[in-house]
Amino acid sequence: MVKGKVVLAFSGGLDTSVCIPLLREHYGFDEVVTVAVDVGQPEEEIARATEKGRLLADNHYTIDAKERFVAECLFPSIKANGSYEGYPMGTALARPLIAEEIVKIAEAEGASKIAHGCTGKGNDQLRFDFIFRSGGYDIIAPMREMNLTREWEICYAQEHNVPVSVAKDKPYSVDENCWSRSIEGGKLEDPAFHPPEDIYAWTVSPKDAPDAMEEIRIEFEQGVPVALNGKRMAGLDLIRELNRIAGRNGVGRNDMVEDRILGLKAREIYEHPAATVLLAAHKDLEHLVLTRSELQFKQIVDDKWSELAYMGLVHEPLFYALNAFIDKTQERVTGTVDVGLYKGSVRVLGRSSDLAIYSDDLVSFDSTTIDQNHAVGFSNYFGIQARLLKNLKK
Repeated sequence: MVKGKVVLAFSGGLDTSVCIPLLREHYGFDEVVTVAVDVGQPEEEIARATEKGRLLADNHYTIDAKERFVAECLFPSIKANGSYEGYPMGTALARPLIAEEIVKIAEAEGASKIAHGCTGKGNDQLRFDFIFRSGGYDIIAPMREMNLTREWEICYAQEHNVPVSVAKDKPYSVDENCWSRSIEGGKLEDPAFHPPEDIYAWTVSPKDAPDAMEEIRIEFEQGVPVALNGKRMAGLDLIRELNRIAGRNGVGRNDMVEDRILGLKAREIYEHPAATVLLAAHKDLEHLVLTRSELQFKQIVDDKWSELAYMGLVHEPLFYALNAFIDKTQERVTGTVDVGLYKGSVRVLGRSSDLAIYSDDLVSFDSTTIDQNHAVGFSNYFGIQARLLKNLKK
């Protein structure tokens, strides 16, 4: 049996809670150190994780990483229009940062191994493993290695007096940070099952949203949101306020079948009101200030950036290179976007920027600044190869 100290990535949920006695009984560790990393979870959840870690583990740390999460993960994702298969990523963005904070504690504690509560079917195991292995640590994953089921875990927790909030009749798994809330498990695993309204916490049902459109204004500087409705705000405060505003208008729900990294398809349900609005506004502003060539190439870059971010490969050399390109384009993504929120929908109403590649004089039907006859020469050559080929076929 293994002896010594192990550091456990700890959320206070079912999986990580039962890991503590399992690491002692099944793996034989003498000391279990738990680490909870705050990336914008509900305050009561962080408090519960802290209390439970102190109760069950030999030592516990709670790390406040909210500001780092916004600055190093969410802002880059906005710049990259971060989206995987049509939804704004949240959990995927948080996992590498959480893992890096846990590595710091493992180094300080002198632990040789790090444990997590991920299963062998999901994405998080890979995102955590990549960071832990990059730090030179061996990994212990009881759920994966013992092929545990949630029903078994619930019974095990009850037998070992481990307090958990999951019941057999409502075994949903919820992961939340300030950017996104995901709900999965239980009956939701059936793609045909209609989810009950009580699984949602951030958004009202679109049919119950206000009957009048709510208009907001978002200001960006170099691709980053800096003000909401004329009020300059820190990133975390702006995101939280926009979550409330968009959520009360039913904006930001995704119910989808998602392709996981391993190739398994899974039914996933998400809430991300602020992310939905900010990504829509940011992408619209880019169309005002970036050239056609930049936009076309950036779409390719954004898609690859999102794929790597989804996989948690944030130390992949290509990821650094993509960020460098994206940051260069964002030097001009400064301006304001007016957005209308109405019963689950987001619609850009208007946009403006001092750096816009736009001239109302040149584009206006009433302007004579450009002599329209200049277009004749261009038109004579436009599509010439296709025309020649068509004539050959005749």
